[in-house]
Amino acid sequence: MAFHWLWLCGLGLLLAASGVRAQLQIEITGATAQRAPIAIAPFAGEAVLGPSITGIVRADLERSGLFRALELPTLNPVPTEAASVNYSEWRSRLADALVVGSVSSRPDGRFEVRFRLHDVVKQAVLGGIAYTMTKDQVRATAHRIADFVYEKLTGDKGVFSTRIAYVVKRGNRYELQIADADGAGEETALASFEPIISPAWSPDGRRLAYVSFENKKPVVYVHSLLDGKRNVAANFRGSNSAPAWSPDGKTLAVTLSREGGSQIFLVNPDGSGVRRITTSSAIDTEPRYSPDGKWIYFTSDRGGSPQIYRMPSTGGEPQRVTFEGSYNVSPRPSPDGKTLAYITRNSGRFQVALQDLANRQVQIITDSDRDESPSFAPNGRMILLATVIGGRGLLSAVSADGRFKQRLTGSTGADVREPAWGPFIE
Repeated sequence: MAFHWLWLCGLGLLLAASGVRAQLQIEITGATAQRAPIAIAPFAGEAVLGPSITGIVRADLERSGLFRALELPTLNPVPTEAASVNYSEWRSRLADALVVGSVSSRPDGRFEVRFRLHDVVKQAVLGGIAYTMTKDQVRATAHRIADFVYEKLTGDKGVFSTRIAYVVKRGNRYELQIADADGAGEETALASFEPIISPAWSPDGRRLAYVSFENKKPVVYVHSLLDGKRNVAANFRGSNSAPAWSPDGKTLAVTLSREGGSQIFLVNPDGSGVRRITTSSAIDTEPRYSPDGKWIYFTSDRGGSPQIYRMPSTGGEPQRVTFEGSYNVSPRPSPDGKTLAYITRNSGRFQVALQDLANRQVQIITDSDRDESPSFAPNGRMILLATVIGGRGLLSAVSADGRFKQRLTGSTGADVREPAWGPFIE
């Protein structure tokens, strides 16, 4: 929970990648009543690939909570993007939309994937794309197809090609892992016998800032995902915690206790240019920039209990943001800057709340007991979070309206915490 970085301690560093892999499995635990029915016909020729492109696209769209993939009988012949579509037939199957495609081999050993999206109700083609890929790029290509379909049908950008970061604890070993948004393709960026907390993606998705206790104290590192190299961004006397990137990627907001107490400072990612922006006798922590970079939201107990405040990112007088309840922490502004997700204590339960920043209306959108570390998807439609169920930490996700919920579980006996949803990658 908030302030947990004040008390964590650890045991010793391991930089070797984990040999034990446990892909997150997604279980839908609550669905919206109205989901658009979509037919995804098996792509002709995809059997040569191994993983099913249509299966991945189907799973992606269903995970969004907005679509219901129809069960299709064996189709003979299998329709392709080049074939004419009998819209009446597909309407009789209750499909509102239809995806058809094909896979063909190229002389250079790669594959060409073509697909087309149809609006069955309006009897119109909404578009299609051809991709060239290798067998190793099947999942990435399927995610791009799902992104295309999602955006054409909803008007919002899809997030299936994005990545997530999280920390897995197995016994006394901690692993900072990175995976596709569906939990597949996980890789270990850092493994340690010391706690790893607070991963934060750079706006370009090429770096992660995080806190490691490998030096027997919390130190902020910036880790390049391209070459695995990292540098110390904050290692001052006392605690160095809670890194958050500015929208332009040029600055980190961090919590330091180097001058007594816990206050918010700004620092360049290479560790230079340290400057303090909060001055109080309270604990000021968990900074987060607004999407436009004008504000920094943070948690403070300056009013007697932990509440969320904001202040100009250049410094200035803080303004209190949360007023309902006596415990509100971990502010996360939405990508459009209109709402704020945070953890609130509600009748003894720690849950995710969403506040409309214009009218201050608050809605609790989870029904669990011990939520922490909310993280918006880059399109703002879903929130990834950590929770505890049955004494074990796991990840879950909830739609921003609270109607759709899913759970991401890994291997038995492992705790999964500290999620961070990465940005769009252009």
